[in-house]
Amino acid sequence: MTIMVFDSGLGGLSILREVRAVLPSSDIVYLADDAAFPYGGWDQEKLIVRILDVISTAIGKVKPDLVILACNTASTLALDELRSRFDIPFVGTVPAIKPAAEQTSSCLISVLATQGTVKRQYTRNLIAEFADKVHVRLVGSESLAKIAEAHLTGGQVDLDLVHRQILPCFVELDGARTDIIVLACTHYPFLINQFRKVAPWPVDWLDPAEPIARQAKRLLTKENPDETSLASANQIDIAQFTSGSPDKASIRLVSGFGLQVN
Repeated sequence: MTIMVFDSGLGGLSILREVRAVLPSSDIVYLADDAAFPYGGWDQEKLIVRILDVISTAIGKVKPDLVILACNTASTLALDELRSRFDIPFVGTVPAIKPAAEQTSSCLISVLATQGTVKRQYTRNLIAEFADKVHVRLVGSESLAKIAEAHLTGGQVDLDLVHRQILPCFVELDGARTDIIVLACTHYPFLINQFRKVAPWPVDWLDPAEPIARQAKRLLTKENPDETSLASANQIDIAQFTSGSPDKASIRLVSGFGLQVN
């Protein structure tokens, strides 16, 4: 069984890591749209066309049994259209607002995302449907995805900048404090240690990677109950970059995740 994991850059490796844990026997193709990274500055309509084109072309070549959109932006913009085009299961990545609303004790949660995810009506619809009884602060970051991408490939992290980016997530209201922050970008879990260092107070950081991996497993093992068997010693997973020329640091990173650059 082949799983394709798509992201704008390297952030989807946080989900790939969990997918490997629950589906070790599956072959994985990791597709990074690094030629267009970051997505934040794109015109929405042009970005939708690009995402659909890149993923559709890759599906035609890879012929995966399941596709994970390890990107909030791609999921909110293109998931429905991809499901209508292809007769294979897709697992999207959307802000984990519902579980956050269910788990909060203070009724104060924040969603830390890219500016595009914050602005989209899809995100606001999730709040209206699942979090109408809690206070939700939406925080869009201009730079955290870039910081995480650089950190993944060996760059230094400016903790003061990280602090400024996450500070609006921390709300005090009527004696209560934010107790859950939803990480609504797959790059952000790679900065979790830095977030904890500069946070004004402890919170739960909600990472969507594990539930996404579990959903992929549910969909694949419906028809393939042996899919949880051990990985083959000869198994080779692949990373593809839309730029066609990833830098050496990116190649080293994906190699560390057990991926061979194609």
